[in-house]
Amino acid sequence: MNTLSGSRRGKLIVAIAGTMFLAASAQVASATTEPPDTEPMGTEAMGTETMGTEAGTDAPAYEIPTGIEGEIVISGSSTVEPISGAAATAFAEANPGTAISVEGPGTGDGFARFCAGEIDISDASRAIKDEEIQACADAGIEFIELKIAIDGLSVITAAENTAVECLSFVDLYALLGPDAVGVSNWTDASASADEIAATVTDMGAVNTPYPDLELTVTAPGEESGTFDSFVGIVIASVGEGLGVEDALPRLDYTASPNDNVIIESIAANPGSLGWVGFAFVEENLDVVKPLQVDGGAGCVDPTPETIATGEYPVARDLFIYVSANKLAENAALEAFVDYYVNGALTSLIGTEEGQVPYVALGA
Repeated sequence: MNTLSGSRRGKLIVAIAGTMFLAASAQVASATTEPPDTEPMGTEAMGTETMGTEAGTDAPAYEIPTGIEGEIVISGSSTVEPISGAAATAFAEANPGTAISVEGPGTGDGFARFCAGEIDISDASRAIKDEEIQACADAGIEFIELKIAIDGLSVITAAENTAVECLSFVDLYALLGPDAVGVSNWTDASASADEIAATVTDMGAVNTPYPDLELTVTAPGEESGTFDSFVGIVIASVGEGLGVEDALPRLDYTASPNDNVIIESIAANPGSLGWVGFAFVEENLDVVKPLQVDGGAGCVDPTPETIATGEYPVARDLFIYVSANKLAENAALEAFVDYYVNGALTSLIGTEEGQVPYVALGA
């Protein structure tokens, strides 16, 4: 039985990365292990169920193997959770004998469980870190890294905030960076932004003076890959230009591992500011407002197209990590991973002619 939080089963939109995993990168700790076969699997004991394609796509239908039994445990990124959850739901419907659980406490938490041998697949909104690779190696856990998609991180404020439309990396550092501790009104960060812009000249123009609004910041915490990605792309990049090593966000912001809590907090405060994965914003455009971001090439809206092409400057790869140890001993896992990378996403693409393909998964 697939267990997926109802709050996560709304529409997810992420841009497809590359050519749909047929050339997915594979990274294995401690040993070299080939990724699962890219041809649909089947044995004499397995039937197949055809997974159709959405209108507007030319992806071939994938035949889901049937008659499979077994247990699969998936944990990790809350951003990747809806993708894995939708794949698990379709696979379990074709194979009632499978029990697939999907949880999303955070990328770091997922890797901790993965390297302890507790789960089969770790969802991740960032690449595995060196210390996590070492933890897996120490425990004898070998893995396969599969890049599955590109996700844009949306910088958001309340829908009623009409005073702000675009923020540059410099603006974001002035408002959210380590020197912003204690800044409780947008306008109080204006002077700092102007000073930063005098040194960092290639990461967007400042949009000062900022409005006279109470500034409340709510965003993911350190357990989240969304935190790591935003810090690496924005905060650390500007910090490096300023000569600040390992720059982190201001220490006085409200952190939450729950994207829906972040959305609720942002929506409740007219002068709010934060960031979440693109999918959660698309579900809540009635209460939150995604801001344009200028990374040095002008203000860009986050859209499936701009994220896929790299024009939107705050984007990151999404991954799943598959335990090679468990793959060797769990036929259900092998069949599910094959379906995931070769059938689930291609069959669940929702796109219109002329658009950059993107995943649109729903309940």
